[in-house]
Amino acid sequence: MTKNFDRHRRLRSSRAMRDLVRENELSMRDFIYPIFVKEFGETKTEVPSMPGVYQFPLALLEEEMQEVKEAGIQAVILFGIPKEKDSVGTGAFHDHGVVQNATRIIKKAFPEILVVADTCLCEFTDHGHCGLVRGEEILNDESLEVLKKNGG
Repeated sequence: MTKNFDRHRRLRSSRAMRDLVRENELSMRDFIYPIFVKEFGETKTEVPSMPGVYQFPLALLEEEMQEVKEAGIQAVILFGIPKEKDSVGTGAFHDHGVVQNATRIIKKAFPEILVVADTCLCEFTDHGHCGLVRGEEILNDESLEVLKKNGG
């Protein structure tokens, strides 16, 4: 014995409804390409824990961005690796920090590409935490004040 099944196809009769309930679709417009940019060195270096992913020195950034553009990617997110680190991550909000300089390079050569800057402090601090630390304590409120300087 077959049970009747109501498929509600009439609900998909308008384009607006079909657009609403269709499967997700991705295009190159939806991707943000991560770039790890370092303030030092002359060659790209592979990230050991992420095979095929590289850290690029500022000197090679424009060349990497040309490949990004040719691939049709319209946005990048920058993760900076500074030459020097300290306990409060000042390189993250220095006017001539690695991310700030990388942003200038990209916007000058590729003004149409959207640049997103990571605001986490972990790569800029000598202790590797995303915020400020006193002993074993993470200083959340004080960290927020630093992140505000960093645009976060």
